[in-house]
Amino acid sequence: MNTEKQLWILGHKLQMHESSGDFDMGMFETPAGMQGPPPHSHASYKEIFLIVEGEMEFFVNGAKTVKKAGESLDVAPGTLHTFSNTSEAPCKWINIHSPKGFYKFFETFGVPTEEENAASKSLHPEIIQKVLATAADFDMTIPPPPAP
Repeated sequence: MNTEKQLWILGHKLQMHESSGDFDMGMFETPAGMQGPPPHSHASYKEIFLIVEGEMEFFVNGAKTVKKAGESLDVAPGTLHTFSNTSEAPCKWINIHSPKGFYKFFETFGVPTEEENAASKSLHPEIIQKVLATAADFDMTIPPPPAP
């Protein structure tokens, strides 16, 4: 894994950091007002979010909570969750997936930051549809939206 490689993934800027442990770790920057992925769960991944700057709103098993700089959120396998930056300021946060392996999702759908318009390309409808169609390949279960 190249720790210098930076990607835009679904509107969030990511820099991965190598680990000798059995986990993937990355530093994210989320622009103000940016929505996260669709609500999803992982069967085998534990996930931790640590807010470094700003704040992030989380939706976890039907409940909303806001975490601010210095606060963290631990998400157990099987937990329905998502996040978004509903504030007017960018947010920096560390994300850890354990065991190692979720970085493949970021490599598959990420757009290198050096590409022109990388941030907007990372939100292209074609990428979103591929994420939805192949989520299970990355241990992501995305429930169907509720019926109207």
